[in-house]
Amino acid sequence: MVRLTHAVPVGIALALAPHAARAQATDAGPPPTAPRRDDAGAAARPSATPGGGADAGAAGDGAAGDDVSPEELAEIEAAMAADTATAAEARPAPAGPGAGAAGTLNPDISAVLDAALAWFSDDEPLQAGGHDPAGNGFTFQQLELSLYKAVDPYFRLDAFIVFLTEGVEVEEAYATTLALPGNLQVRAGQMFTRFGRLNHRHPHAWSFADQPFVLSRMLSGEGQRGTGLEVSWLAPLPWYVELIGSAVNPGNLGGHGDHDAAEPDAGAEPHVHDLADLTYLAKVNQFFELAPDWSLLWGLSASMTRGETIGGTDLYLKYRPITRASYTQVALQIEALARRRRVGGATFVDYGGYGQITWQFARRWATGARYEYGSTDDLDADAPADRHRAAVSVTFWPTEFSRLRLQANLDAPRWREHPYAGVFATAEFVIGSHGAHRF
Repeated sequence: MVRLTHAVPVGIALALAPHAARAQATDAGPPPTAPRRDDAGAAARPSATPGGGADAGAAGDGAAGDDVSPEELAEIEAAMAADTATAAEARPAPAGPGAGAAGTLNPDISAVLDAALAWFSDDEPLQAGGHDPAGNGFTFQQLELSLYKAVDPYFRLDAFIVFLTEGVEVEEAYATTLALPGNLQVRAGQMFTRFGRLNHRHPHAWSFADQPFVLSRMLSGEGQRGTGLEVSWLAPLPWYVELIGSAVNPGNLGGHGDHDAAEPDAGAEPHVHDLADLTYLAKVNQFFELAPDWSLLWGLSASMTRGETIGGTDLYLKYRPITRASYTQVALQIEALARRRRVGGATFVDYGGYGQITWQFARRWATGARYEYGSTDDLDADAPADRHRAAVSVTFWPTEFSRLRLQANLDAPRWREHPYAGVFATAEFVIGSHGAHRF
């Protein structure tokens, strides 16, 4: 009889494997069905080779077992047992229960760079937004570093760190619940409030290069934000209704623009002496699907803090063909705000808003127009009369990870003798796991 080495039994074992597998299947019964994650994917998955059923398998490998004597089969089994023991000794020990989970805690990281080149026909442009191009020449608007990850099945953590020429700040850092009952969700930490449509959106999500000036005036150049708590509830109604309530430390009156230079504590939160000093927000969002290609989102907001109340409404109407292949998107966005303040027994009211329309007319191209209005603010020396501003823009996406924009403004503050113009060329670049631009 031919002497068998360890290499020979492996080859013969491969030939005998179908017999062993079929015998085990007969003893153990049918294997449990694996759960399907995607029915469409399962339907597209290739089937077994034609003719490769149980009958074909038995006919194809039956001859291989007939050529092996009982003595040879015993020697094969002994060699296989030795190989199995050797492999078991060489195999590393399984990791502990927490070892595999630790690797999944690495956060998703991304970076967004925004920069602009600006020209103004006036030496003192009224740019109040914290990320606005604020003067002639180049502006480093921001480098935003984002970290986000589900901590476990119950919480998610998001952090946004902004690098500026003036320094570094934590713009947002908050935890969100993921598994509360009753359609409830809670956020806690440093965050933008959900006032209106644009306040809680970062600059890379804007349709224009600068912040609407009525938001800079009433919600601050950096937006209304603070450290606090937010609770939202999705109502069980036939249409989408979301109710939001939050309480945060007041302030964040400073931004990143040149207008903060005279404020020694710009951006710092004031002291909270009691709960009446907090900024409270109530918000309701309603979404309506008007037609397969048309949708409408309507919101109402109210913000209250000591001596000041701000009310607002926002509307977002979008047309995006889904019944046919098209890159066309048209969006109309409107926000209106009114503010009431009490100072020294007197009441002061101002109001304003903006409306903008954007049109993506090709895969890589979009254009837009915006009109803004702000009333006289008797408590602000920089707004002694009404102000109007108009803007037009053209946007080009080389890829979904970069964006170039050209924008022209015409600003007409009534307290100045003549309107003045502004032209911006902006660039944005995204790396990492951040969601790409719509493309």
